[in-house]
Amino acid sequence: MPRARREEQILAAAMDEFGRHGHASASMAEIARRVGVTKPMLYTYFGSKDGLYLACLERVAPRLVTAIEEAMAPERPAAETPSRVLSAVFGVLEGQRGAWFVLYDRTLRPGTDLHTAAHRHRRTIDELAASGTADLLRGHGNDDPLDADALKHVWTGTVGALVGWWTAHPDESAADMAARCARLLTAIRG
Repeated sequence: MPRARREEQILAAAMDEFGRHGHASASMAEIARRVGVTKPMLYTYFGSKDGLYLACLERVAPRLVTAIEEAMAPERPAAETPSRVLSAVFGVLEGQRGAWFVLYDRTLRPGTDLHTAAHRHRRTIDELAASGTADLLRGHGNDDPLDADALKHVWTGTVGALVGWWTAHPDESAADMAARCARLLTAIRG
């Protein structure tokens, strides 16, 4: 099998394993078993468990950031931005829902290179959330920075909760979730 295809298989299995169990509890033996290779082959391809985790992180984070940025394009109606962002997140995660939990892994030890890398990507997403929530409030005549900060926390918590709910409901597609969230946002707005 060509190396690039084998790497894709390994990354898919690793994304799922790290997403389900976190870096600390993920099993390299399980990843190797799922792909049908030996553990030494994983180390040959990625150097270490950390190297494999970092490869997963660097695969999902830029895709999420790009999708969110595109969903927040200023030429599109601001009132639709939350629905577009959720749709973009679900679209990126379709087929690899655990990838969200790779980015938001709570088992990463502070001070490690992995924690620093994940935090850098999360900070970028948080900055996008801060910008989007501040823009949304400004559109309603509210320039209070503390309101914007509070809403950013509500928003990021909500997105994480919705991804968690979606993960627990594997029969729901990304399109199903986007439609569900659009309905929920409409109901919340009243």
